[in-house]
Amino acid sequence: MTNQSSDALESLHRIKEAEKKARELIEDTRKNKTSKIIQEAHEEAQKVKEAALAKTRKESEKKKKAVIEKAAAEAEKIRQDAEKEAEKLSRHVESLMPEAVKKVSGQIRQHLKGRSV
Repeated sequence: MTNQSSDALESLHRIKEAEKKARELIEDTRKNKTSKIIQEAHEEAQKVKEAALAKTRKESEKKKKAVIEKAAAEAEKIRQDAEKEAEKLSRHVESLMPEAVKKVSGQIRQHLKGRSV
């Protein structure tokens, strides 16, 4: 029986070693799986962050373009209004020209009459 006892003890010892290795393997697997999950979560978070930044840039560019277009439209309206006002003033000045020429001519005549006397 000692031989059987020795064999039984040896088998028991191998079983305990196998259980220990199995526990270590399970623990290593957990650690690796946890690390992998953390890495995948980090990568996914990075993708979400990049997508959000791209979307924000696109929206910002769209708003910037809209502001520039609005400013250009307002500048064009101001330019057109200024052009109309300049034309109006030019017509007004033209209408006053004959009277101004007449007045200045009269003053020059008066001045010349006064000198010749």
